Amino acid sequence: MSFYNEMFEDDGNARLCYLKYLEWLNAPEQTDLIKRKEEAENVFRRTGITFNVYSEKEETEKLIPFDLIPRILTGDEWKIIQRGVEQRVKAINSFLWDIYHHQEIIKAGIIPHSLIEQNEAFLPEMIGFTPPSGIYTHIAGIDLVRTSEKEFFVLEDNVRTPSGVSYMIENRETMYNMFPELFSKIKVRSVTEYPAKLLRALKASSPQLLNDSTVAVLTPGMYNSAYFEHSFLADQMGVELVESQDLQIIDGRVAMRTTQGFKIIDVLYRRVDDMFLDPLSFNENSALGVPGIMDVYKSGSITIANAPGTGIADDKAIYSYIPEIIRFYTGQKALLKNVETWLCRNKEHLQYVLENMSSLVVKEVHGSGGYGMLIGPAASKQELSAFKKKLVRNPANYIAQPTLSLSTVPVLKKSGLVPRHVDLRPFALVSRDNVFVTDGGLTRVALKKGSLVVNSSQGGGTKDTWILENN
Repeated sequence: MSFYNEMFEDDGNARLCYLKYLEWLNAPEQTDLIKRKEEAENVFRRTGITFNVYSEKEETEKLIPFDLIPRILTGDEWKIIQRGVEQRVKAINSFLWDIYHHQEIIKAGIIPHSLIEQNEAFLPEMIGFTPPSGIYTHIAGIDLVRTSEKEFFVLEDNVRTPSGVSYMIENRETMYNMFPELFSKIKVRSVTEYPAKLLRALKASSPQLLNDSTVAVLTPGMYNSAYFEHSFLADQMGVELVESQDLQIIDGRVAMRTTQGFKIIDVLYRRVDDMFLDPLSFNENSALGVPGIMDVYKSGSITIANAPGTGIADDKAIYSYIPEIIRFYTGQKALLKNVETWLCRNKEHLQYVLENMSSLVVKEVHGSGGYGMLIGPAASKQELSAFKKKLVRNPANYIAQPTLSLSTVPVLKKSGLVPRHVDLRPFALVSRDNVFVTDGGLTRVALKKGSLVVNSSQGGGTKDTWILENN
């Protein structure tokens, strides 16, 4: 299988967008990049840029590997992505409003009723309720893969509690500090304004419509895998990072404990999953949420971002209908294509997947982090046999996709530059008036030779993503 190399043409010449960078990289003075790579890792370690891995008892905290070779896209390439992400996020918000109200898309026969009503991510508590400003997913991360010069595909949608934006910002900060001369030589669009734009978008979604609305970030705590990001964003926005024990319902409002007493919160950027958000409405054993917060929310006294119930649009079975969802709500053709997907809940699809599993990627519909999936071409006979049994027992829990020829970008090894597969997660912020897509997003890279799994929990790393000011 051949792969599109984003840095080099087939004849070995550099692609146009990488010419200035490679000119710098190949200069005689660039002889200590491996040492600089170690310096970057030390910066990440001192800063505490880590993530938690629950399955490894001996080491629960890991450093996220960072590769010094940036991923570079032209302005024209970025326009394709930006417009496609904007369209997709707007359609997803329309879809979420519809399924919690009139369900016109079900009545039109486009999406099966059972796919919604029997979905564990669908929250009956949200039926008939419209969040402030009608926004369900204030923050979205859309995972993209590239297979050729002009072909970008959406691999999955993250509209529940998307993570990774802190690594995007820290990657850029590290590159700025280590190679300031690069950014005077090559004009790259900024990503550092994201926290300010996030704060502006969150304040704009306040039910009180006040410029001085109080925003807070709700975290499950320091043992959560994305805790660094929670604390980073709170610090960058200049707002409080709170846990459940810091919050209390007072006179029908959510308030946080401060040194001056309790202070009312207008907007809560929650990084706690739906089922743990309110023990009175969902999981009664949850110690991570706030008892009664759903009643306050539905009274219109607070904005919760992202809204409870948005997780159904993260569902990988719903994902397969996104092109139809876009056409239904916008009247337009999807600008970014989906990857072909087989729904194992469908008997014909299931039969095809069982017969062709060795060439497919099979995923759990609510899976994340690279867990619970099978990459057929890399699986042993024993692994294929065991996974088939799981699939037959619960087919509705799985979807399957072809094994894509993901594009590659070189990473730095002691032996030099070697190609590795990448994906891209652009981040979008939704407000009343528009959708803002950050110029770059997070590039994740599979550091193991031949691996297609880019997740940090599965041995992947990250790269700085450059969008050129001019082509």
